[in-house]
Amino acid sequence: MTREYNVAILGATGAVGRRMIEQLEQSSIPVKSVKLLASARSAGKKLKFKDQELIVEETTPESFEGIDLVLSSAGGSVSKKFLPEAVKRGAVCVDNTSAFRMDEDVPLVVPEVNSEQLKHHHGIIANPNCSTIQMMMALEPVRKKFGLKQIIVSTYQAASGAGQAAIEELKKEAQAYLDGKDMQADAKILPTKGDKKHYPLAFNLLPQIDVLEDNGYSHEEWKMIHETKKIMLNDMNSQDIKVTTTCVRVPVPISHGESIYFTVEDENATTDEIRKAIANFSGNVVEDDIKNQIYPQPINAEGKRETFIGRIRPDYENKGAFNMWVVSDNLLKGAAWNTVEIAEYLVKMDLI
Repeated sequence: MTREYNVAILGATGAVGRRMIEQLEQSSIPVKSVKLLASARSAGKKLKFKDQELIVEETTPESFEGIDLVLSSAGGSVSKKFLPEAVKRGAVCVDNTSAFRMDEDVPLVVPEVNSEQLKHHHGIIANPNCSTIQMMMALEPVRKKFGLKQIIVSTYQAASGAGQAAIEELKKEAQAYLDGKDMQADAKILPTKGDKKHYPLAFNLLPQIDVLEDNGYSHEEWKMIHETKKIMLNDMNSQDIKVTTTCVRVPVPISHGESIYFTVEDENATTDEIRKAIANFSGNVVEDDIKNQIYPQPINAEGKRETFIGRIRPDYENKGAFNMWVVSDNLLKGAAWNTVEIAEYLVKMDLI
């Protein structure tokens, strides 16, 4: 008889949590029951799983009694507080916050790239940063076939990376601009809620995502560098691949774009070979037909699980170096779908 799982979704009412519910509905996981958990403020709300109406409950340690699998996206402090309680009660947790990503004994997983790390979990698996995930999807087939020496990435990250409220703020600012009003009055969240100053995103670009560190990098840039090394090399400080980043918030509601420059070990690698390796990698779609102006766009990626790659071309000044453009829905492959996909692999590998 097929085993069925009792699943809890922590942070069920947020932008990612709601998408987790949808992705779980469409997944291959045999679900026995679903419990929706959130803060006291959201308790009592009603959401649907398949045809069943469920009431959102306030999260307590006891919420995880009898739960097999927790899908979490409620913020780092909530994850740190409640996921160890869930593990104590026998659950396996897949967490979509930064709370555990850099812990040595917590696997940081993009299933298509390093699913073997799931075998080493101790109850918690971390979902990487959304911008890291799509870069790993594009570059892992390149690394496997040609080796990777260096990555230089500039991101074009959507407002939704800062939550649903940031999307609403972007819309308000855009309307204010069109009405000839001051946008600054509506700027309360971006570039990052916890920092001292806030700037409008509409008709603007903000070269700050998360807090700025003393070394000149933003925390988002730090995350991309060290998560890449942990996922690809199982060592967040490895020097075997050099990585540097510039992360920019752009006035797009959903789907991140990335301009990636990379150098490979095999200097005889051709653009066609790289394109083919990327296209043959599960979860990737190559959109790269310059004669017909076909290339990935955020507006087309929204609502899709795949990672879209185009503008693949060599650097004619440097042998073994290439450029590409990568787009993915940051709320799906960058968050909800990757989390549910990890859970699918845990079920398939009998690790719950």
